[in-house]
Amino acid sequence: MSLHLTKVAFACRDLEALQKRIAGRALDGEVRVPTRMRPKREAELVGGNLYWIVKHRVIAGQQILRFADREDGRIDIVCSADLVTVSPISRRAHQGWRYLEREDAPSAEGDGSGIAELPAPLYGRLAALALV
Repeated sequence: MSLHLTKVAFACRDLEALQKRIAGRALDGEVRVPTRMRPKREAELVGGNLYWIVKHRVIAGQQILRFADREDGRIDIVCSADLVTVSPISRRAHQGWRYLEREDAPSAEGDGSGIAELPAPLYGRLAALALV
């Protein structure tokens, strides 16, 4: 059973900005995301996804391939360079990363509600009112 992570895409204003960032950092089909702490549940995370939060909603994810040590003492979360958009779900911003259990993960195929197409400001207002 795969476990997932969530991480805030700092300074990304939308999906397009996140896609550009990932494409710019991709090397040989992989993207390295640095972090300070090695997850204790590392073995469960390999094969799971790193989901990106933009404007208080999870919008896309990448498959976690492995974890690698860096010379500066930090850890790289090595992910596939393929960014897959998902049906957005509300998430509060946080520092670093957080675990996301399999049953709470967003789906790539969408739920058919059309929520994924809402502009970020409108979605934010609806989420603040607990309507989405």
